[in-house]
Amino acid sequence: MPDLLLELFSEEIPARMQAKAADDLRRMVTDRLVAEGLVYEGAKAFATPRRLALTVHGIPARQRDLKEERKGPKIGAPDAAVQGFLKATGLASLDEAKIQRDPKKGDFYIALIEKPGHATLDVLADILPVMVRTFPWPKSMRWGERSARPGALQWVRPLHAITATFGLETEEPDVVKFTIDGIEAGQTTYGHRFMAPGAMRVRRFEDYEAKLLDSKVVLDRERRKDVILAEAKTLAQAQNFELVEDPVLLDEVAGLVEWPVALMGSFDKEFLSIPDEVIRATIRNNQKCFVVSDPKAGKLTNKFILTANIEASDGGKAIVAGNERVIRARLSDAKFFYETDLKTKLEDRLPKFEQIVFHEKLGTQGERIARIERLAAEIAPLVGADVQKTKRAAHLAKADLLTEVVGEFPELQGLMGKYYALAQGEDASVAAASEEHYKPQGPADRVPTDPVSVAVALADKIDTLVGFWAIDEKPTGSKDPYALRRGALGVIRLITENALRLSLLKIASSAIEGMLETGTKQALVDTHKIPADLLLFFADRLKVQLREQGARHDLVDAVFALGDQDDLLMVVRRVEALGKFLDTDDGKNLLAGTKRASNILSIEEKKDKRSFDGVPDAALYGLGEEKALAKAIDLAKTEAGSAVADEDFATAMSALAKLRPAVDAFFDKVKVNDDDAKVRENRLKLLNEIRSATRAVADFSKIQD
Repeated sequence: MPDLLLELFSEEIPARMQAKAADDLRRMVTDRLVAEGLVYEGAKAFATPRRLALTVHGIPARQRDLKEERKGPKIGAPDAAVQGFLKATGLASLDEAKIQRDPKKGDFYIALIEKPGHATLDVLADILPVMVRTFPWPKSMRWGERSARPGALQWVRPLHAITATFGLETEEPDVVKFTIDGIEAGQTTYGHRFMAPGAMRVRRFEDYEAKLLDSKVVLDRERRKDVILAEAKTLAQAQNFELVEDPVLLDEVAGLVEWPVALMGSFDKEFLSIPDEVIRATIRNNQKCFVVSDPKAGKLTNKFILTANIEASDGGKAIVAGNERVIRARLSDAKFFYETDLKTKLEDRLPKFEQIVFHEKLGTQGERIARIERLAAEIAPLVGADVQKTKRAAHLAKADLLTEVVGEFPELQGLMGKYYALAQGEDASVAAASEEHYKPQGPADRVPTDPVSVAVALADKIDTLVGFWAIDEKPTGSKDPYALRRGALGVIRLITENALRLSLLKIASSAIEGMLETGTKQALVDTHKIPADLLLFFADRLKVQLREQGARHDLVDAVFALGDQDDLLMVVRRVEALGKFLDTDDGKNLLAGTKRASNILSIEEKKDKRSFDGVPDAALYGLGEEKALAKAIDLAKTEAGSAVADEDFATAMSALAKLRPAVDAFFDKVKVNDDDAKVRENRLKLLNEIRSATRAVADFSKIQD
């Protein structure tokens, strides 16, 4: 079947827009093809700094003919109904309609409508101009003389040419004929802006890609990335150095060039006195260059690697020299910022926070730091951290936000605080907390293990969560402007991965007390509800995390349903043990029996408008199965309760498993709703005992079958 080749050739397309633009191009064209009944075999889109391209292969040469029967009015219907039927179906008269016999409802007219399919080439000529004109660029422009005319094309940068061909691989393709703003679609494209700028005629995708490569254009972004990475590594290794890989920068640089050429430059060794991260940020952010490390020294060397878009006649000397000049100036600035920062102690910067508002309803940054310091000191003994070191760490943790380097490179916040703290002689744990209290910032980020860092990180995140809960700024739907979901997941990971035993309710309550002490009382909602509401939020976030790890979210509900389950580590351990238990035959059958008992109880409680709490009367046991179940329940309660108290949930599950034979036998032999009202009530109380026994570890009614 035929293939489509489409290229939109323009001026420079910003690198940050290219990936989405390629995906939008593929989606818009293929969605419309499917809507037109043209189901294709495959599609792939490409983007370079100067072109968007798309190949769609295996498209039918034309739409299928459609035949449709449309039911009309009954024979003898009013003339208005007949005329409406004729108009809707395009029939000239009822002579062109068929009659459908229906002995029960009466005979009626049927119109057989045949709609011949159109050639795909014509369909493409209709849909492609619309797609080009409605392309969803985040920013676009008009240009040239035509820009003043109504309906002038708006595009990310001036559009110069459109290539659009359609045809079989073995034949000369047809051009999809359409014109936009004076630009006529054809078979002409252009090579590299400097090395092969001439026009060339292309036929289909394979021919197009090959001719571009001959004209110094690597069409595939992934291939450009591979070239850059391989050449950069080779340059570094040739001098016994190592490239510091940077996937984000690599992706960006691949969007800046069509013919990548890696070159190595250098800078003065005096700049190596700056922390490596500052050097990297300076070179990366300003010149989009990679840095190089010396594996023997264990730090950066005075080399960098740039990616040019041309094979220069001088081997790239002028390009390298130009980059070296700019990098030298940028590093000079960075060195000045760093050395200036070192002249002022971190604590001497803190008074400025009293004039900086954190949030209009939550006070200043200074007040927030005081809250974090107070809360961290309370958390410290719970996580094995030194209280004085923790207070000092919390006191200084935000100070680097007011430094010159962080002002220039915000992504280095925390890290620079660590360097400055070490430079002024702070304890290593205090210094580390400046960097680590922001962690973890995502599912792949490292979780701190130093107790001081853990205490400050928990205090920072919980203060934020409690604060925004207190002013009723909770996440809603997809909106989470203060990243509170990420903060909650950070708390969960800090607790579970460090195996910490903490009461979130108590810590949240303490955070509220600290907030009230800072004078934000008038802005707060009902503070009594906040800890419980937050616990539900943590439960939801924990479900998300456990689900991503393969656990069942309903098991989290079953554990949280017991109430006051604010020890997340124990929740996770209960969920793990419960999951393993329910994977066994004993677990599955006990769950079925427990649910059966709960269902019967729910029905009878609703019918009698009462609950069946209380201890069953042993004197009313008339059957051996009743006595055996009562005995099994007493034993399971004792053993499971003791195991739960020892936090041995596996043993607790084993104890509950002993209930299974007695529960099965009870339901096989015993009629719960006995004719004797007292016996019935006693048996329902016995069922309630089953429910009560299993609640030692979880609420089984919350578990899905």
